[in-house]
Amino acid sequence: MFLSKEVKVSAETLKDRLVEIRRHLHRYPETAFEEEKTGEYISTLLEELGLEVKKNVAGTGVVALLKGSEEGKTIALRADMDALPLQDVKDADYSSRHPGVCHACGHDAHMAVVIGAAMLLLKYRDRMKGQVKFIFQPAEEKPPGGASFMIEAGVLNHPSVEAILGIHTNPYFPVGSVALKKGPVMAAADLVKIKIIGSGGHGAAPHQTVDPIVTAAQVIQGLQLIASRRVDPLESVVVTIGKIQGGEKFNIIPREVELEGTVRTLTSDLRDQVKGMIEKILEGITSACGAQYELEYTRNYPVLVNDNTITDLVEAASREILGEENTLLLEKPLMGSEDFANYLEHIPGSYLFLGVRPEEKKIIYPWHHPGYDINEEALPVGAAVLSWAVLKFLQK
Repeated sequence: MFLSKEVKVSAETLKDRLVEIRRHLHRYPETAFEEEKTGEYISTLLEELGLEVKKNVAGTGVVALLKGSEEGKTIALRADMDALPLQDVKDADYSSRHPGVCHACGHDAHMAVVIGAAMLLLKYRDRMKGQVKFIFQPAEEKPPGGASFMIEAGVLNHPSVEAILGIHTNPYFPVGSVALKKGPVMAAADLVKIKIIGSGGHGAAPHQTVDPIVTAAQVIQGLQLIASRRVDPLESVVVTIGKIQGGEKFNIIPREVELEGTVRTLTSDLRDQVKGMIEKILEGITSACGAQYELEYTRNYPVLVNDNTITDLVEAASREILGEENTLLLEKPLMGSEDFANYLEHIPGSYLFLGVRPEEKKIIYPWHHPGYDINEEALPVGAAVLSWAVLKFLQK
């Protein structure tokens, strides 16, 4: 059996290199399905390690394989590659060099951590029974997500992957910690587009029109009844309208108003029901107002559900690497979403959070804020926990 302390010490020796990799990726971010330079950089690093590398998987994805000294099971580690279309506002030497694009969700750190895990596992190759697949995936941020395309491209086959682990930075947990949860961890995320169709006219004669703005206002209010009156209070659902577009001038009632929003749920059953609830509300309100509607409902990321057995294994690995006090157990799932959920619909796995709280007195920016940053001391921590979990899995 490997010594967890040895893995942790080895991870710390990689810190400077992992910081260098993370900062390079942060300087040169690329958005969904445009991660060409990112993929080339990752491929080069993995090839230098001597791994078997496949490039341009599902567009810009990269997959690498590390074989142990004996045949055995296969486990995968996944990192997402894409950045967000935001202007980086940080004042740092590693700030984004690409205007209007930045890593505001920590994907640069995810890639560095998984590369770090590859470096660590390479040291124990002679004592590994089985193999590790490293999946660098494009387009996590762009629905329907790059995971589904990677799966279609066969990343879970040849060899067949039996378990998968993913990791995400969390700026609210301290450095040196990870957080886990069994069962539902993140919500399903669906896209709603609604068009309210009336008949326009003069703002001074509303009785001669069917006002889609007033109708849309009632629809927005009505949709909130789903959470407050249609769903069990002990179940979680979010219906948010984040975009309203309609009208051209202050004294003209337009013909149409367009709404866009998101629906978040934590169970597949409730997810299946919400679309029908929205349609009934639209039918009732538009009928009462004399308007019509069009609904486009797109199912994007499913509920992310961690496997109990794999999560137990990761929890044990974390306790052995980081200690009891730094292995945090989440009480509640998050209503955010992640396309890692697609992998978990095919094979068991676990998704964990890496504490990257900034140094004292620095501002904690949330995910998707243009000032988002991490405490880089966390990079070897993530690499150590993932590596030790992999080694424990392959030794089972």
